[in-house]
Amino acid sequence: MQPIADNIYIEDHYLGVTLGVIQQPRGLIQIDAPPSPEDSRSWRAALMSLSGGPERVLINLDAHPDRTLGARAMDCTVIAQEKTAAVFRSRTTTFKAQGAETGADWETIPGLGTVRWSPPEISFGDQMNLHWDESPVIFEHHPGPALGAMWVIVPDEKVVFIGDLVPKNQPPFLAHADLPSWMESLDILLSPAYRGFTFVSGRGGTVSTSAIKTQAELIKQIHDKLEKMAAKSQPPDSTEKLIEPFLAHFKSSAARHKQYVQRMRYGLRHYYARHYHLGSSAEE
Repeated sequence: MQPIADNIYIEDHYLGVTLGVIQQPRGLIQIDAPPSPEDSRSWRAALMSLSGGPERVLINLDAHPDRTLGARAMDCTVIAQEKTAAVFRSRTTTFKAQGAETGADWETIPGLGTVRWSPPEISFGDQMNLHWDESPVIFEHHPGPALGAMWVIVPDEKVVFIGDLVPKNQPPFLAHADLPSWMESLDILLSPAYRGFTFVSGRGGTVSTSAIKTQAELIKQIHDKLEKMAAKSQPPDSTEKLIEPFLAHFKSSAARHKQYVQRMRYGLRHYYARHYHLGSSAEE
């Protein structure tokens, strides 16, 4: 567990997303959970070493399985943006680890089996303030990587948890994204309002302002290329040619490269089908 500010910690040891915890007098505000229920139980046990009040809440920064599969094992109230909560209402009550090839980390967990979802019990629209200390912790809706994506902001400590908005040294998840909203959210993060903040990515830990600028350029490139393809009425299969040039921006092992190729293949194809080629077989 790595401290990044007074009473704020991150953990990047577990497979999946970067975890966060904010220690307050009333209790712990936990940000995301590992996809493995076993890792979630281990993380929950590790948090018992932190002092503070007895209350516990878990924040889902979006609905991605990498950060929500282990929520039930955390055994506490779950909070999410209302569009993330809506995703859970459309899901079956249990998750079966089979047949998916999205390039996510949970797909590499052996013997994951069937897992019961833990849907959010509290949801909000644009903003929610949690008053567990003299100053609130702010939850804000910032779509982009997902329609229900949100940030957790600790103004006094100048820390913001940004989820999948800026993955560190890995490609983004695009299948459920909204690229224009993504670019708008990145612009907000680069505005004077967030000058001097520590930015915590949901994948890879803290990121610099230069990494955010690079991400903004890459997302714009992807959007522009997809717009040009759509203008020429190219089929969803044509997105395949975008994969390798985009992955050239990232350094990864051979195993990770294969995973990231699949992440981009799945994401680009589904994004293009959903936004530009509705009714195609690719959308299915």
